Amino acid sequence: MSTSRPRIGVSSCLLGRQVRFDGGHKKSDFVADTLSRFVELVPVCPEVESGMPVPRESLRHVPGRAGLRLIGNRSGADHTDRMSSFAEQRVAELAALELDGFVLKKDSPSCGLERVRTYREGAARPVRTGTGLFAALLRDGLPALPLTEEGWLRDPGLRESFLERIFTHHRMRMVLFEAPSRGKLVAFHSEHKLLYMARSPVLYRELGRIAAQSAARPLKATIELYAAQAMAALGERSTPGKQANVLQHIMGYFKEVLTASEKRELLSLIDDFRAGLHGLLVPLTLLLHHLRAHEVSAWLSRQLYFRPYPKELGAR
Repeated sequence: MSTSRPRIGVSSCLLGRQVRFDGGHKKSDFVADTLSRFVELVPVCPEVESGMPVPRESLRHVPGRAGLRLIGNRSGADHTDRMSSFAEQRVAELAALELDGFVLKKDSPSCGLERVRTYREGAARPVRTGTGLFAALLRDGLPALPLTEEGWLRDPGLRESFLERIFTHHRMRMVLFEAPSRGKLVAFHSEHKLLYMARSPVLYRELGRIAAQSAARPLKATIELYAAQAMAALGERSTPGKQANVLQHIMGYFKEVLTASEKRELLSLIDDFRAGLHGLLVPLTLLLHHLRAHEVSAWLSRQLYFRPYPKELGAR
């Protein structure tokens, strides 16, 4: 199964669907109105799809002998087994759809990835240590799938990381998974080198070893390992220092064609970016200008670092 756009799972309430316990929604404008223009969305509401009505009583996490339980706030009804059975089946269905990512509802006892409230008997207030039941089974069942919460997408750095992961995952699915070859793996890695370097210099080197030594293990296993490591690399938070090192690496390709004053201008912009005086887009735009003007390297022109996702999605 293939698509021309990334296929992204999403908690239904984030699209404005009135499926929450109180009959309302939690529409995310970025997901519903912006991201939706560039991806195919697959809505999922674990509570409704597992058979719960709208409206319904709210749920909470309560510790039990066999782990956290999903309990109705008023009735005390235990929904854990029904939700677990549904989630296992739904995750299998989502695996067959070949998703490239998933946006989950924060704080939800079903969909929250982190810091979901857990209510312990006798405690004065809940502790934020839980993961939603559906989210936990999704994460465990599809460990390489890029996941995020809609709240994290308000942070430019976390949003950029998620966008890089879902569009890179989609390219891997289109290029490497459908008709794999060792040559395609080497070419794919070559085009993504600077993108990895800006996130994780350590995993960038490891990915290079995997691609270079692909003949040492079966191709399918090599590509699966490469994909998992690539998602791990792009999941690391970048820093101005990491990005500045990549920018200076790129600048090295222009040492024979730029004038002394052009080099000083570029270095000044990179140093100012490193110091937090402006965003990455400022030095990057000038580097792209020089790349178009001089065409110093075909390899450099192919780098996905310059265009990891549609520019309309912002974040840089």
